[in-house]
Amino acid sequence: MENLIGLLRIHVQKGVNLAVRDVRSSDPYVVIKMGRQKLKTRVVKKNINPEWNEDLTLSIADPSVPIKLYVYDRDTFSLDDKMGEAEFEIGPFVEALRCRLEGLPNGTIITRVQPDRQNCLAEESRIIWSDGRVVQNIVLRLRNVESGEVELQLQWIDIPGSRGL
Repeated sequence: MENLIGLLRIHVQKGVNLAVRDVRSSDPYVVIKMGRQKLKTRVVKKNINPEWNEDLTLSIADPSVPIKLYVYDRDTFSLDDKMGEAEFEIGPFVEALRCRLEGLPNGTIITRVQPDRQNCLAEESRIIWSDGRVVQNIVLRLRNVESGEVELQLQWIDIPGSRGL
């Protein structure tokens, strides 16, 4: 990727109150897509409040492309069931990265992103300076499903030789 500006590490923390798709529970996993990139977490068996605690890393060339998140229930003998979807933008996160914030006190809030009709945020998302880097915690409300949220944390990885921010 010649236009690569860096890597986005998405820490998929957990799901909360996900939909039941099997008899009493679900076997959920998360798929993250951006452009032609597609990443997936492991399956957590029989749990509607799964903890994945997995890092998935996207190569970022165009930060204006939305990131799509899908939750599925793994099925053995049929197609996996959809358990909702969400979408989020990384524009505010990338803008915070461009500010060159070295020297700020740990925990400083750089900006806040409010939930609205255009995004899937379940609550205010804060972009903060933490341990020498910009971090964004996100809670996404899943769409096209009766219930469920997914909690993520975004971190940036600079790549030597990339065009950078």
